[in-house]
Amino acid sequence: MNNENSAAAKARARPKYLNLFKIRLPAPGVLSIFHRISGVLLIYALPFALWFLQRSVADAEGYDYTLRVFGGDGNPLAKLLAWGVAWALFHHLCAGARFLLLDFHIGVGLEAARFSAFAAFAVSILMTVVFGVWLW
Repeated sequence: MNNENSAAAKARARPKYLNLFKIRLPAPGVLSIFHRISGVLLIYALPFALWFLQRSVADAEGYDYTLRVFGGDGNPLAKLLAWGVAWALFHHLCAGARFLLLDFHIGVGLEAARFSAFAAFAVSILMTVVFGVWLW
């Protein structure tokens, strides 16, 4: 009887909702969330990227338009969006490679998983910066 009362009291004491801003996730959890966000960004950016690609190879006018948008003195907002899409691509690539290694049971220990999560973040940011410098 006493165990039933304490179990019921614990069940009532639990929060009714999860405040995601108060939960402190470990690095692999944050990486997983950003992996999902980057995947969604890539899905939404794909039609625009394909449209610009199609337009750039269709004729000389389309190539000139794409060059004006993304070229040397192009639109800074377009370059910033391209930088964001590049981050999504590089992050999704690095995190996906990490998850593939985890599927093969490589790096599943606590320290190895934490290190590979930070490494995926660092490599994707480095790749994005290099691409951004090249783009700008």
